[in-house]
Amino acid sequence: MKHWNIKVTGKVQGVYFRATTKAVADQLGVKGFVVNQPDGSVYIEAEGDGFALEALLDFCNEGTDRAVVEAVSFTEHDDIKGFQNFEVLKKIKN
Repeated sequence: MKHWNIKVTGKVQGVYFRATTKAVADQLGVKGFVVNQPDGSVYIEAEGDGFALEALLDFCNEGTDRAVVEAVSFTEHDDIKGFQNFEVLKKIKN
């Protein structure tokens, strides 16, 4: 089990990026969340096996039909949060 924080920049809001990310994550068995950021980017916290996270990252680089992905960055973290499902959030819960 790995935990990745992913940031996607470009035209990624208002193009069904979050909803499609959830669908992809659900298919892959990835748990976590996706949320729009005030700077126009999308932030994802994802937990799963290495193969599933790589596949999710591949989707992030492609985006949806209407998205224009400029950059994708990710960091791996040791802290496993034990997410129960994958959610689309309106904002990050404090």
